[in-house]
Amino acid sequence: MTQYTDLSRSLRRSARGLFAGAFIGVAGFAGFAAIQPGEAAAENRFIFANTSAYDTLDPHQTFDVGRVAVRINLYDGLYRWLDNPPKIEPWLAESYSVSDDGLTWTFKLKQGSKFHDGSEIKAEDVVYSMERILALKKGAASLFSRMIEPGNTKAVDDYTVQFTLTKPSAIFLSIIPEIHVVNMDLVKSHEKDGDWGAAWLTNNDAGSGSFMLENFDPAVGFSATRFEDHFYGWGDKYLDAIEFRGVREVNTRVLGLLKGDFHGTGGYLPQDQVKRLKDADNTKVLEAESMRIFMFQINNQRAPMSDVHVRRAISQAFDYDAFINDILSGSAERNPVPIPNNMWGVPKDIKGYSFDVEAAKAELAKAEAKVDRPLEVAFLTGFSQTEQAAVLMQSGLRKVGIDSKLVNHPWPVMVDKMAKPETSPDMVVYWISTYYADPNNWIGEMFHSGQWGTFKSSSFYKNPKVDELLDTALRSTDQSVRAKAYEDAARIVFDEAAGVWVYNTKWYGPYAKNLQGIRFSPIGNAQEMRWSYFE
Repeated sequence: MTQYTDLSRSLRRSARGLFAGAFIGVAGFAGFAAIQPGEAAAENRFIFANTSAYDTLDPHQTFDVGRVAVRINLYDGLYRWLDNPPKIEPWLAESYSVSDDGLTWTFKLKQGSKFHDGSEIKAEDVVYSMERILALKKGAASLFSRMIEPGNTKAVDDYTVQFTLTKPSAIFLSIIPEIHVVNMDLVKSHEKDGDWGAAWLTNNDAGSGSFMLENFDPAVGFSATRFEDHFYGWGDKYLDAIEFRGVREVNTRVLGLLKGDFHGTGGYLPQDQVKRLKDADNTKVLEAESMRIFMFQINNQRAPMSDVHVRRAISQAFDYDAFINDILSGSAERNPVPIPNNMWGVPKDIKGYSFDVEAAKAELAKAEAKVDRPLEVAFLTGFSQTEQAAVLMQSGLRKVGIDSKLVNHPWPVMVDKMAKPETSPDMVVYWISTYYADPNNWIGEMFHSGQWGTFKSSSFYKNPKVDELLDTALRSTDQSVRAKAYEDAARIVFDEAAGVWVYNTKWYGPYAKNLQGIRFSPIGNAQEMRWSYFE
């Protein structure tokens, strides 16, 4: 039997909220939270069983899909990605303009938009939010810090904000939605010792989003109620409240859906569970093409994986066909490079590594580094596919002559570990989702050495030629130039086996049958609930 270490810890901090009420744990079915006695539960309350825990509500300290529900339900940005294929749409801003040199971006805000405390959103709130992202150096800071410096965002007037870039960037508009605007006066009133209100905003809400915080417990999740004064307005049908709960076990999430305790869960379940939900009378499964690469990140800075021949052997030790066709029942498409097959800029001529024990042994024979210790293969707690892949990788490595050990961590813990080459595991199996629809979302953030420190870049790969190509792709506004740069970079990264890329995902979204209005986008994975309602 495969042995692995579960290093997860339950976070049991007490939460401080802007609104009355708190979650309490109850015995019984999965130990879910319950509304306190006497607290009225909204009739139209949507409950989502999330695969990841919620350790913070601060929109500037996270940049992942596991906790995206906080950012897109409690907060707004200047623009927002919607639908599939994803399109970027005006949100808090009504328009933008760009200077001829590509350095100055000016956004006009819609007037009358309000924060949850009723105060109006002004340009100075956007400026503060940008400065806060850069100062905290977390979340999306790795994106913005390469193109904008502190002090280079200005409020021209109450409704005009201007960004001055250090160099032209082809992706600036694409990442603008990641500037989640916080209420400057509210956050500043809770700053302590120059922390930009980080301690307070971990447990509190300073946003303007479609829903406003009701309760938060990092051991359970968060709930929020509909913000009636949201600038976008509301139709005749809507949800009164939403809850997002961290529930690790797949069977618990599925059983909860079948029993009606949940109304939705993450769209990447094992196929046997997808079929189970499709066949049930009270649930449905929505399907959509997505852009979500499943892969093993290899820690390129740690011996023996610092040797290209060892990395190539690892790439040939994984049984791609068995995983996709047998374990996933053919529900995914092989994706051999770190750009989705359905995105421009992907080199179509690369077929990918295949499972080949003898070829892997031959690569090991060429390696200067010796594999003289068990390699640590890490997977995510509560994500069964990552465990299945890790077990399959371990089996393949054993056939090649490489010992390994499996470990697992909850997503927030894994993110912390992947921040440094010294703490990141030898290999981590997980997905890279769509945060903006551009190849840089994948290969640029994964393999540019200037991106080290984020969960996307936990390969800790460094190649000056690849850096140069990725920089060229960011500077140019000519998509043909950009596409060739990404293709060339992908070929180099593939040849050097900097990671193991397995498949591109199809999204299967499980929901209660009477829930309507789910609006799927690869960016956010249908977790924005403002359009949803119960029949």
